[in-house]
Amino acid sequence: MQTHLAPEYQNTADGLEAEAILRKCVHCGFCNATCPTYQLLGDELDGPRGRIYLIKQVLEGTEPTRKTQLHLDRCLTCRNCESTCPSGVQYGHLVDIGRKLVDAKVERPLGEKLVRWALKEGLPSPLFAPAMKMGQMVRGLLPDSLQAKVPAPQNAGPWPTAQHDRKVLMLSGCVQPSMSPNINTATARVLDACGIQTVTASKAGCCGALKFHLNDHDGGKDHMRINIDAWWPLVESGEVEAIVMNASGCGVMVKDYGHALKDDPVYAEKAQRIGALTKDLSELLPELVPLLQPKLTPESLEAAGLQAYHPPCTLQHGQQLRGGVEHHLIELGFQIEVAASESHLCCGSAGTYSVLNPALSQQLRDRKLGHLTALHPQGVLSANIGCITHLQSGSGLPVRHWVELVDEALQSTGMT
Repeated sequence: MQTHLAPEYQNTADGLEAEAILRKCVHCGFCNATCPTYQLLGDELDGPRGRIYLIKQVLEGTEPTRKTQLHLDRCLTCRNCESTCPSGVQYGHLVDIGRKLVDAKVERPLGEKLVRWALKEGLPSPLFAPAMKMGQMVRGLLPDSLQAKVPAPQNAGPWPTAQHDRKVLMLSGCVQPSMSPNINTATARVLDACGIQTVTASKAGCCGALKFHLNDHDGGKDHMRINIDAWWPLVESGEVEAIVMNASGCGVMVKDYGHALKDDPVYAEKAQRIGALTKDLSELLPELVPLLQPKLTPESLEAAGLQAYHPPCTLQHGQQLRGGVEHHLIELGFQIEVAASESHLCCGSAGTYSVLNPALSQQLRDRKLGHLTALHPQGVLSANIGCITHLQSGSGLPVRHWVELVDEALQSTGMT
């Protein structure tokens, strides 16, 4: 797609990157076929091709409007379109740039600005944990809309204390330790059962995605630099062999550190190395399966029952990791099924999307749950805290991380 940058964007990093992405687009429209918001709304401007045209117009000098902003806001950034695109258009990077440029020119209503500020400053804040604890204490008194955002308190179980020669770094995350602490401890226990020690860096916090995707790119990059500084001594010394992510939303962001900080003279090289070392937890499964198989009993596997698996967009589209979780869990002996229809589509969580676009988000959630519950499972599994919390808010079935299923089966045999 030929693009003629307006003078204000010529020779700028955003302008040049966006132009390079746009030139790959052949406006074929294959992307619309797999876009969740296009399927719901049927509006060309609520599909990737239409949003690409809107961003192109802005880059060529057309003044964006509030309507432009709303169409970009309604994008989930699920990146399903990237999996579909035959030309390799990096839509996720393009929409990040487009939103940033539009927000610089279109004033948001005060209420909207306050909500977005509260999300990007509040969720990664140290105050989030006590606020969540307080919310859980009065959860039964909260209206349904708030109860959906406050999961019931969870017993995390013990962190393993054994020392192993093999070590991996893990990002605890900003909301996961408060909302679902068992995911982290289950991860550490499962890896411990395989002779791998999980370590964390106390000064590492939010991966940066929250602020970055709410158009605070500078704030997001600050979080990235803090994490790199916290991890670097362990990485540089060779003490850890990988940085393991058990939240696919964080994983896709950390793997992209090299791109996000490519123009930073101090952090560019370090960011590339951090991204290269980062693995989703599921990427370890091929070597974990033979180590775990002898530790699982037929009784523990049968007790798990049939589980429906929802692959997060950040895993299957953002990281391009498809089929691994379900394949290896089945290899371990679990009964796992993926929805026969629309397993590639977003559940509607999409970071802060469920707060900022609740109506669309709930439609996508209920559509997803309809396909999952049609399998008649005993529970639902996923690989990202956002998806897990969002799906749980609309389902009476237990929804949890797949590593919790493995950990539970190991604990029932006394192996963790």
